[in-house]
Order: sequence, then C-alpha cells, then structure tokens
Amino acid sequence: MAVNESDRDPLEEDVRVSSLEERLETAQNRERVKAKHLNREPDENQQLGMRVLSYLIGGVVVGFGLGWLLDNQFGTSPLFLLSAFFLGIGTAFWRIYKISSQPVNDIGTAIADDED
Repeated sequence: MAVNESDRDPLEEDVRVSSLEERLETAQNRERVKAKHLNREPDENQQLGMRVLSYLIGGVVVGFGLGWLLDNQFGTSPLFLLSAFFLGIGTAFWRIYKISSQPVNDIGTAIADDED
C-alpha cells in the first residue's frame, strides 16, 4: 500500500519548517547588520575631507573660469587666465591651511564655520 501525504507524521514537517525559520531569521539578522553598516551617515572626517576637496576643485575651476572670462573680455590671452588660476589655487590652499592649523577639538567647528 502506498503512503499518502495525509498519512505522514506532521511533526516531521514542523521540525523542518522550524529549522528553516531559524535559518531564515539568522540570515535576515545578518543582512540587517550589513545594511546598517552601508547606511551610515558620513562622519566628521569624511565631511572635512569632502570640504577640502571642494576647496581644491572650486578654487581651480572658479579661478580658471574667471580668468578665461576676463581674457575674452579684454583680449589678453593668458594674462588673466593664469593670474586668476593661481589666485584660485592660492585661496584654496589658504583655506585648507586655516582648517588644518586649528586644534583637533575645534576642527568640528571648522566644518560649520564658513565665515573665516
């Protein structure tokens, strides 16, 4: 006689299902921990690094653009371009120097202070 599905012991399936639920819960917890690490907000060091990078890029781009516009306006080919370019780089380095010369405890205020 063949064994029907209804003739099986239901406890066997419950053990397998509970084992599956435990493994599923463990995997979900592991994924939550991974997602928590991936969704972290940038800390102060990352913010400061991004600020320094923006000063460098901004100084070069603004200096180059302003110098190019002035050269086109007055017809002086590389004069304003080079001077504004180096002025932008100098300004960027000066702002970075001001941030780096602050005491370590005050660097967090350098992120909020933009008036210096």
